[in-house]
Amino acid sequence: MEILINCSIVLVTFILTEFSAWANHKYIMHGFMWYFHADHHKKDHKSWFERNDLFFIIYAVPSWLLIMFGMMNGNDFRTFIGFGILAYGIGYFLVHEVLIHRRFSWFDKTDNLYFRAIRKAHKVHHKNQFKEEAECFGMLVVPFKYFKAEQRFKQAKASK
Repeated sequence: MEILINCSIVLVTFILTEFSAWANHKYIMHGFMWYFHADHHKKDHKSWFERNDLFFIIYAVPSWLLIMFGMMNGNDFRTFIGFGILAYGIGYFLVHEVLIHRRFSWFDKTDNLYFRAIRKAHKVHHKNQFKEEAECFGMLVVPFKYFKAEQRFKQAKASK
């Protein structure tokens, strides 16, 4: 039973982190911390790294502290909240950095509808290179219209 509870904590934390990331992206990254996020929208340097990569550290610290303090207290619930945030961070890296922005060429050939919809929504987000008027701030939850657009694209491609 304890394993089920701990796995549930990890899963619920993972899901809630998507909504937290949406709010952080919209109100913090496109708000008072725009300076660090701006080079993600409009590259103003030649480095492979971006100032935006700082957010990795900002979001990794709470995960690490929760895991550490949870383990120091007999693997209490904080450990599993930390692992849920860590799992989201790994998912973020794979989806955002690898699949969407292709900073690594691991999934270049994927034709999955969900992944294509994620990429389309993110392209719409990056279409606006400025702080205001952006849309699609989430990573994993994608508005349904992008699924429909990608499905139409795939059908049109197949009919040629």
